[in-house]
Amino acid sequence: QVQLVESGGGLVQSGGSLRLSCTAPGLTSNNCGVSWYRQAAGEVREWVSTMFNGGFTTYKEAVKGRFTSSKDKSKDTVYLQMNGLKPEDTAMYSCQTVGSGLCATYALGQGTQVTVSS
Repeated sequence: QVQLVESGGGLVQSGGSLRLSCTAPGLTSNNCGVSWYRQAAGEVREWVSTMFNGGFTTYKEAVKGRFTSSKDKSKDTVYLQMNGLKPEDTAMYSCQTVGSGLCATYALGQGTQVTVSS
């Protein structure tokens, strides 16, 4: 299995921005969709967004208009641009592939911590 690697998290003030990355060999060249999830301390894991193979992306209502997912095929990387961050966005963020075949073989990564101070 190939493991996904997330990065880009950090500590930011309310209203700030961060760009998360999710990368792995073949991630976009295999035309995999990618979902982002987050889990706050003591809470259940929740879905944030999904970018499907064709580029169509859906978002959790609470992040619509603030978060944008994109991809760079040359780098096999999917990004989650997060603007207007709020304290309630504080969580461990992780990515997961969507799809069958090769896309189903990627292992979950460690995640990247996002902390938004008020």
